[in-house]
Amino acid sequence: MVLHRQVLCATMLSLASAALGYELIHDYSGNTFFDGWDYYGKWDNLTLGNVTYLTQEAATQQKLTYVNDAGNAIIKVDNFTTVASGERRNSIRLTSQEYYDFGTVWIIDALHMPWGCSVWPAFWSTAPDWPVGGEIDIVEGINTQPNNQFAIHTTEGCYHDNPPNQAGFNIDTNCSQASGCTVGINTQNSYQAGFAAAGGGVYATQYDTSGIYMWFWSRPNVPASLSSSSTSINISDWGTPTASFPNDQACNTTKFFKPQQLIFDITLCGDWAGVPGIYDSECYNAGPHHDCYLDNVVGNGSNYDDAYFEVSYVRTYATGAALAAAQASKTATTSSTASTSSATQSHTQTSDASLPRVSLHGVLFMSMCVAGLIAGSVLPLL
Repeated sequence: MVLHRQVLCATMLSLASAALGYELIHDYSGNTFFDGWDYYGKWDNLTLGNVTYLTQEAATQQKLTYVNDAGNAIIKVDNFTTVASGERRNSIRLTSQEYYDFGTVWIIDALHMPWGCSVWPAFWSTAPDWPVGGEIDIVEGINTQPNNQFAIHTTEGCYHDNPPNQAGFNIDTNCSQASGCTVGINTQNSYQAGFAAAGGGVYATQYDTSGIYMWFWSRPNVPASLSSSSTSINISDWGTPTASFPNDQACNTTKFFKPQQLIFDITLCGDWAGVPGIYDSECYNAGPHHDCYLDNVVGNGSNYDDAYFEVSYVRTYATGAALAAAQASKTATTSSTASTSSATQSHTQTSDASLPRVSLHGVLFMSMCVAGLIAGSVLPLL
């Protein structure tokens, strides 16, 4: 057993020697975009929205998830079915099968975001035992809100009082409250119709032991490091984060956050977009009832023509221990697959998104192995 551990550690150290940059570990794009995601397949019992989240089979049949002719993934609300009062409208919630730990970066390149009265979309992450393990809201908005809003949610004890080097502005600073620690942005092309009109854009999240940092770039301003290469990234030219949640005395992020799963969802009304006082401020005149559900969800659905994501890709990258663990997992899977050829014949890997998830235990083990090698990294690692 000791020899086995020494060999394994030596192998991981070799892998980690080239792991000081961020290297691609998963690429959700093109015809295999939807590989590696789980469909919720139940009504929205989480935020009490007036939707039923479809299974993969139903979503494919009804074309609520598909890849368009441009090669982009479409994730949308049903905009063609007549819904009677008392019924729910169909929509989508996707959760990545992968868990992403500290030392990773997540990129979403999109051309269109869902918006409109009653619409509440998000691209976000969470640990499985919410709220333990934290939540990170990368893209989120409601109704006709013009700009995106970033947030993190934790259990009690995390605050966001005086963040350094942040381009956005603080809205709420107690991360355990319902709104979480929220950061606003005054860029109208960060969301809604302005986002699509500008050609879309890119959101990036750095999930690190030093903190959680998020950026937004409209299409003309996307950094060259994201435009020129998909296999590795250099974050040195990204500039000041739009939202900055550092690991400091106000919030020890390594205490409040655990490995995260990525999520897309679009709900309708619910316990934010549908709250009367909030809904009325933007959509009071959307219909004769002045009611989120009756004036939007009920009916023929044509008012949801803009309630969709169009996504070019979601890519995830890792460095240091997280990268070495991902590479080791891939190597182990390849060896296992080679030794079971019959299983390989019955299940062909079609997407990098089907790689095994990076476990927390693996990352912790790697941190012991690679600590010496990665001490010179530009970012703190496990």
